[in-house]
Amino acid sequence: MSRIWNFSAGPAALPQVVLERAQRELLNWNGSGASVMELSHRGKLFMELAARAENDVRELADIPADYAVLFLQGGATQHFAQLPMNLASQGDSADYIVTGHWGEKAASEAAPYVNVHVAAHSRDTGYMQLPPRASWALDPRAAYVHYTPNETIHGVEFHEVPDVGQVPLVADMSSDIFSRPIDVRRFGVIYAGAQKNIGPSGLVVMIVRRDLLERASRPMAKIFRYADHAANDSMLNTPNTWGWYLAGLTFEWMKEQGGLAAIAARNDAKAAKLYRAIDSSNGYYRNPVALDARSRMNVPFTLHDDKLDALFLQESEAAGLLALKGHKAVGGMRASLYNAVPVEAVEALVAFMQDFAARHG
Repeated sequence: MSRIWNFSAGPAALPQVVLERAQRELLNWNGSGASVMELSHRGKLFMELAARAENDVRELADIPADYAVLFLQGGATQHFAQLPMNLASQGDSADYIVTGHWGEKAASEAAPYVNVHVAAHSRDTGYMQLPPRASWALDPRAAYVHYTPNETIHGVEFHEVPDVGQVPLVADMSSDIFSRPIDVRRFGVIYAGAQKNIGPSGLVVMIVRRDLLERASRPMAKIFRYADHAANDSMLNTPNTWGWYLAGLTFEWMKEQGGLAAIAARNDAKAAKLYRAIDSSNGYYRNPVALDARSRMNVPFTLHDDKLDALFLQESEAAGLLALKGHKAVGGMRASLYNAVPVEAVEALVAFMQDFAARHG
């Protein structure tokens, strides 16, 4: 069976060369005679892999020494709760900027551990635009400010890092991490589930300013404390070795692509090509998001007649275009254009959309 063009929102496409290398190495990784999944995470070979992956990600994102890089588990959703446990003391408040489903969930899951203050939201627009920075009611005494730079479901994205003063900025970058250069120094914490731009699901990469690791003052088990994970090189317990390995291969692939600047240029071109096809369709296809908030990673769109949705999905899948169904909260279609989705995939999607409109116009 030939490979298809995968537009899934997550778990999402991985670079084919990464998958092919993992396939070659599956039974005999690094001359060990065993799979990487079968070897001790504390053995020399895996420790070297872990160090190389961290070095590569530090190089890619220009991460300074005063930030720790952690390879954790639980998905971003677990860290919605774990972050306030580590960054806020009993009675503290934190500001949340809510611009979609995942921002809402982050605030909800944090509520048992910190006084959540929604400092800005865009619910009244159906999450189709971003709240103007001037409208944010930030508290300078907040433990941190949390936001979601890219919302996968609604397809909105911050194109600049917001200025929140001296309060640590915490970003759930699950769906846009490493899609463009990052000024890590603007953040207190960056965290991301791996299954969009890094690797398989089940792994979380966290970049955290080291001084924030000392904040956790409430009683908690060591497994929940980021400082303990950092002190043990992310091996406080047995890590997701397979996910870590594939993430390392993906970091190598990113470097081979020319780094994050080159990846950003390709992502911009892919998104522009798809938005251009939507906007030039004379209303056959529509994207509901405000122009200045359109996501480069997740492009939702509707057809002029929703009665055609099922046929569009049936024909697109038959044409080798996978996972274009929009989220149930929004409906319509959604194409996710993560790093591993090649330009050729977007070209194939645009050609199909134009052909479909010509045949069912």
